[in-house]
Amino acid sequence: MKSSATLAPLLENFFTQRLMSQRQASPHTVGSYRDTFRLLLHFAQQRLNKPPTQIAFEEMDAPLIAAFLDDLEKSRGISARSRNLRLTAIRSFFHYAAYEEPSRVSQIQRVLAIPGKRHTRTLVHFLERQEIDALLAAPCQETWFGRRDHALLLVAVQTGLRLSELTGLLRDDVALGIGPHVRCVGKGRKERCTPLAKTSVAVLKAWLREPPKNNTAVLFPNARGGRLSPDSVADLLAKHVAFAGTSCPSLRAKHVTPHVLRHSMAMGLLQAGVDRAVIALWLGHESVETTQIYLEANLAMKEEILAMTTSPGGKPGRYRPDDELLAFLKNL
Repeated sequence: MKSSATLAPLLENFFTQRLMSQRQASPHTVGSYRDTFRLLLHFAQQRLNKPPTQIAFEEMDAPLIAAFLDDLEKSRGISARSRNLRLTAIRSFFHYAAYEEPSRVSQIQRVLAIPGKRHTRTLVHFLERQEIDALLAAPCQETWFGRRDHALLLVAVQTGLRLSELTGLLRDDVALGIGPHVRCVGKGRKERCTPLAKTSVAVLKAWLREPPKNNTAVLFPNARGGRLSPDSVADLLAKHVAFAGTSCPSLRAKHVTPHVLRHSMAMGLLQAGVDRAVIALWLGHESVETTQIYLEANLAMKEEILAMTTSPGGKPGRYRPDDELLAFLKNL
């Protein structure tokens, strides 16, 4: 006999038991999965004409999921990469459902068989040394916000921390004695320590001497003492990039995001001759292969390799226009 279980309790157990209790997923992962299913349930409500609490699990089939993903691309204009991230969340839920609803195995397999969309992998963007210097000089350090932004940007480009790792730093996560470093918990709940350069140590020492807003423990707080949101960091970065563009015109043509600062740090290590395995360890990558993207984007390294090779012989040809009648036919 086939199960007619509703979707609601199964989805609730997926979040509370599988994600939070068993897997101890990070708040970022839980939030990403939550947003995916909110969008999916709104779509299903319109398509099935019933509230989400009354939707049966069997109605959440492959055609509905595929239509939802297509609608995301058309109505919201999301990229293929974002589409695949939504599909990853849905697949995770259906893997869990396979254990809870074994009678629906054929339905679940059809959903899991929905392929991810192939997309062009673009080269990573990063800042050159003179662009980094101009960006770090942009904040006005006569104000509290300027000193905070300068310290935040310096730590970002020197450590290569992810945005969530950077905004989640506490004052106690900074060690400025022997072997100065910052400690963070990154992807996969992996704790790692990243060393600090002398300039970063000096700036952080001065920053930590300032009274914290509302006695907060957050290293780089907002005006109320809370944790900076991703939008807040993006806004302050855009403001300082725009100002730095007046002295460094090349910045005007670049779209600088917090992750570009991470890429810039990784490219600096690569250009200094640091091994890929060390860079992967520094950045908290799961695999050394992830660091391959920086090799592909490093044009200077490719030019050095080209200079060490023998160029194949070539001879420029001479342009000869086509016969007028052939050119007429060619242009039809």
